[in-house]
Amino acid sequence: MPPLLRNLFHRPVIRFGMRGDSHGRFRDPSFVSFITETNRKTLNTDFHDAVLKGRKAVRLTLVAAAVCVAAWVALESAHAISMF
Repeated sequence: MPPLLRNLFHRPVIRFGMRGDSHGRFRDPSFVSFITETNRKTLNTDFHDAVLKGRKAVRLTLVAAAVCVAAWVALESAHAISMF
């Protein structure tokens, strides 16, 4: 493969979520000091799990409602056809 094409389609290696070059923002000392000084609260995983469970419950409720509506339409259609 010609070197021009090889350089054009080269995918840089990403290791451990950090860029391979030393100029990435994650290796910047001022960025690291900013992160340590801000002292952000950790993510509440219990709340996240509760949100996911709530979404699953809503999804299952909507599926059950759709099945009930489809069954009702089929039943009423069969009833209407049997009248003729």
